[in-house]
Amino acid sequence: MLSTNELLEIIRIGHLLEENVLQQAILEAEKDKKSLLQYIVSVNLLSEETIYKGASSYFKVPYISLKNKLILSDVLNIIPESIANIYQMVVIEVDDKNLHVATTEPYNLEIIEFLTKKTGLNIVISLTSPTDLANTIRQYRHNLAETEFKQFVAVDDEDLSKTDIGSKMKAVASDVSIVKLVDTILEYAITGDASDIHIEPEEQKIGVRYRIDGILRNVMNLPKSIQASMISRIKIMSNLKLDEHRIPQDGRLRVETPKYKISVRVSLIPVLYGEKIVMRLLNEASEFLSLDVLGFQKDVFEIINKAIKKPHGMILTTGPTGSGKTTSLYSMLGALNTPSVNITTIEDPIEYKMAHINQSQVSTRVNYTFATGLRAFLRQDPNIIMVGEIRDEETASIAINAALTGHLVLSTLHTNDAVTTMPRLIDMGIPPFLVASTVNVIIAQRLVRKICQDCKTSYTTSIKELDGIPSFTSKNILDYWSGKHPGETNPLTDENGIITAWRGVGCSECHNGYKGRIGIYEVIEMNPKFTKLILNKASTNELTDAMKEDNILTMAQDGCIKILEGITTIEEVLRTTRENVM
Repeated sequence: MLSTNELLEIIRIGHLLEENVLQQAILEAEKDKKSLLQYIVSVNLLSEETIYKGASSYFKVPYISLKNKLILSDVLNIIPESIANIYQMVVIEVDDKNLHVATTEPYNLEIIEFLTKKTGLNIVISLTSPTDLANTIRQYRHNLAETEFKQFVAVDDEDLSKTDIGSKMKAVASDVSIVKLVDTILEYAITGDASDIHIEPEEQKIGVRYRIDGILRNVMNLPKSIQASMISRIKIMSNLKLDEHRIPQDGRLRVETPKYKISVRVSLIPVLYGEKIVMRLLNEASEFLSLDVLGFQKDVFEIINKAIKKPHGMILTTGPTGSGKTTSLYSMLGALNTPSVNITTIEDPIEYKMAHINQSQVSTRVNYTFATGLRAFLRQDPNIIMVGEIRDEETASIAINAALTGHLVLSTLHTNDAVTTMPRLIDMGIPPFLVASTVNVIIAQRLVRKICQDCKTSYTTSIKELDGIPSFTSKNILDYWSGKHPGETNPLTDENGIITAWRGVGCSECHNGYKGRIGIYEVIEMNPKFTKLILNKASTNELTDAMKEDNILTMAQDGCIKILEGITTIEEVLRTTRENVM
């Protein structure tokens, strides 16, 4: 990192700022207790790239931009990650004679001499910016490999059977190498934005996978010999029984550093070759998304915004596990959370803590279920109730009656789409007139991966590529596009049927061209037509026809609009909607 004196010389020699502007920046940086470099970049006086290009002339070292540069794992690992972090240096290329490295500290002769002795190659230095370097160092997490973890203590199962298993396993699980292994798996998952870690015993090895942006990715394979000690280490961290291998166990642990606070939900189940572990990572510091960034189309957003302002009734989100239902509910609660209302939730489990909201967790051990919690809530003078999930007739009945008696109830239900939600409630034993009179809005949703904006590129393709997307009709998309983008050329009007789509090519900022996720939705607002159909116990097909008559967008059609807007890809919408043929 540049010192203040070096930065001042670079700015003055390169005439990057007027002297009066520079002096004012020095004063403001001191007032804000920031380094001069941080202040100048934060208020956009100069970019990091401009400053470090000036520094390259000052140090007489060439500048290199590492933005979107992918580095082969074998090349990157010539310098271990720990050394790269300490000395702020990465290898970017290697040939028979030269080792090319990028750094923010080109004057560090000690590390250059060390690399020369270690590799026997000529070290070629380039200067890069701190942001580019930090993003490149993140690639170590993309390249996590089993070679880093070959030297771990093995536990002999036969030996275990001859000793006191509790003390033996505790001793082995505390071995420094096993501690490091588990800590590293957790650290890489957290910094790699994984939502889940899967540790899966197989016949000859242990597989480790991370779920990133909803997709499971193989990360590494570990030696079978460390299985018992690694599982014991995780059990100790999660306060689970070490000597229990026959039944599932659930626990929690917490990972806290100056950079992050992560709550980890741990689940173990017995499988053929041992115990499988799944760890769900929940960032305690993450902010709840506001409704306007979840990906709702403008008219749909207005429907939901109107529904959450009603004093009573029910709002249901539906979809499979992992489709973002809970995020949608929390976003609604965030919009509703004011001092004038009493909000109570019952969840299984409580995934995120929300200030000023009374959150309660079910416990089967003491027979505290969704139904018993709901009954108790009604004696707590609530205005708004959130039920984590409607699973049975009893919970559904109490929730419906709460919505009928002056409470706003938010909940989730497992159905594939919006129209099947109403027949599902009726099948659970809820009278049709109660469904029709209490349900305000039904939101069905899926999550699709977003295209990385750093490596996004366009291409042309035939409109026929969209034919595989269920319920795709160009008329629906034309009407919606015209309303959202007045005056713009419509992407579906090419006389040859050619459309412009987008994809990510892959870069250091993303995972195979994707970064982050967004929802695709279909939203049914209860109206006289749907009320009449429900009272007559209409079939799913009749409800679907009513959706089409009212031009209600399906999830697939919402996905098509996001394809044409360059938000996601054709492949993603196909992946998430193929099972929802209407």
